[in-house]
Amino acid sequence: MLVMSAVNQNQLSATEINPLASLDEWEDDLLKRYPEPDAIATEKSKEAYRNYNEPVRDTVKEFYRLNHTYQTYDFVVQKRTDYLKFDKKKMPVWDAFEFLNQLVDDSDPDTDLDQFQHLLQTAEAIRRDGHPDWMVCVGLLHDMGKVLCLFGEPQWAVVGDTFPVGCSYSDKIVYPEFFSNNPDYSNEQYSTKYGVYEPNCGLRNVHMSWGHDEYVYHIAKNGLPEEGLYMLRYHSFYAWHREGAYDHLLDDHDRKMLKWVKLFNPYDLYSKNPTPPNWIELRGYYEDLVAKYLPAELKF
Repeated sequence: MLVMSAVNQNQLSATEINPLASLDEWEDDLLKRYPEPDAIATEKSKEAYRNYNEPVRDTVKEFYRLNHTYQTYDFVVQKRTDYLKFDKKKMPVWDAFEFLNQLVDDSDPDTDLDQFQHLLQTAEAIRRDGHPDWMVCVGLLHDMGKVLCLFGEPQWAVVGDTFPVGCSYSDKIVYPEFFSNNPDYSNEQYSTKYGVYEPNCGLRNVHMSWGHDEYVYHIAKNGLPEEGLYMLRYHSFYAWHREGAYDHLLDDHDRKMLKWVKLFNPYDLYSKNPTPPNWIELRGYYEDLVAKYLPAELKF
């Protein structure tokens, strides 16, 4: 059955492909749902983030309506087949950051910094707190999978909270009511508690909704330690690391790694500051760091 395995984007309107004014606009909703202490947001308080000074928009809700409608098990399998061949581009990580900077967003109220500077701020916040250098590298890489948008993927297949497909949806996922539009919702197998999986099979054996988390994990999986790979792969899996859902699919290794995902997440959400990092001063450190953990060229 391939009900939604290859969504024809030509049949979708521009708004349906890109419902958000900003690639990062969905984080507005995250910050409201999961406020954190001010320890990392050193330049301004957490209350000052995502301040649009206008009525609440419906774009995030529309984003999740599309995300929950089209992220089927077959869709995810098809995207993994398409992208995990890594035949789209080959380039050094620094060229990849320049490529990613084509996604500079003038509508983001938190910062006018480009994508690379946001990643650099995340990495610097982690380094400032004395964490291992591999975690600093994770901070630098964590959003690099957003290049999927530059390969033509719609926003709802790039960002957003992630969740398992191929089994019943938890009511801890944001806007769970929209899953009723998904063909898998009434599928005889996919709508059961375990679906296509075995009890406590481990997240490594579970297909997650497709997006930048899963993509960057596969790009970096041969270079970083396991703790860092969990940070990359599951930092948007809020139903798990914030709400405690899907325990029936976890194994002991997942439970051991959970603390690392929780450690990373605030640095992603709360490290944006209006003061750009001084790349001239930092360049030598990060060139050495990247050379330690990544090959000279990356495949996309």
